[in-house]
Amino acid sequence: MGKLDGKVAIITGGTSGIGLKTVEIFQKEGAIVVFSGRREAEGSDIQQRLGENVYFQKSDVSIEQDVKDLIDGTADRFGKIDILFNNAGGPAPVGSIESVDYEKAMQAVGVLFGGVMLGIKHVAPHMKKKKSGSIINNGSIAGHLAGYSTSMIYSSAKAAVLQLTRSAAMELGESNIRVNSISPGATATGIFGKALGLTGQAADDTADIAANILGRAQPIPRAGMPEDIAKAAVFLGSDDSSFINAADLVIDGGMIGGRHWTAHQASVAQLGAAFKAHL
Repeated sequence: MGKLDGKVAIITGGTSGIGLKTVEIFQKEGAIVVFSGRREAEGSDIQQRLGENVYFQKSDVSIEQDVKDLIDGTADRFGKIDILFNNAGGPAPVGSIESVDYEKAMQAVGVLFGGVMLGIKHVAPHMKKKKSGSIINNGSIAGHLAGYSTSMIYSSAKAAVLQLTRSAAMELGESNIRVNSISPGATATGIFGKALGLTGQAADDTADIAANILGRAQPIPRAGMPEDIAKAAVFLGSDDSSFINAADLVIDGGMIGGRHWTAHQASVAQLGAAFKAHL
């Protein structure tokens, strides 16, 4: 018996990385999964590979009609929507505030923040009809603290997602609809390759390289993996989390917990040596 038996779930950005792993694990946990993305060939291949109870729909979360069609179509086909995982994302312009390209920045915000807003907007009426539902938004530790992203635009958009999560949770909670977020840390996906200019499969292929480098970024000595986030999404989508609302679940191996112990001890020793030398 799966934790999501009988539930209908929508996962945006499901053709790679965290989204793809979540599609796979949601299916194993018994959900009917409708997943979306902009890459139609990859989406069709995934649907064919996974088979039963997995359906792909091409959709761009920055286009309102696409989001509405995805959500309304799922509700019409299966009679309900129990879970929405607003996962779709992507890179944002890097560099100084003085040099950032405004148009590209707003395009990124349209995906990173706008896609989440539109998902909540259009799924809420369907969940209100049955007076239940779980909305999960993909945040980031970069939304909590500056300096954890290659892009200040990305960081700012994710901060907005966290606040939108809390705000929507306070409204929709009155209809027994839970709205929570997950903030991944250094997770090995293709997003780092995309941030540095790679596209499509070439970016996805950098995930293993990223994993080797990111393993040193937090106290737990490994990189975060897509399944770490997917399993958290299972929990937030399941009835096990029925009294959790307006919460953000940070999954980062302790990265934002504070200064790393070993590095701190090394600086203390250096400070002590400097004092002794002065005396």
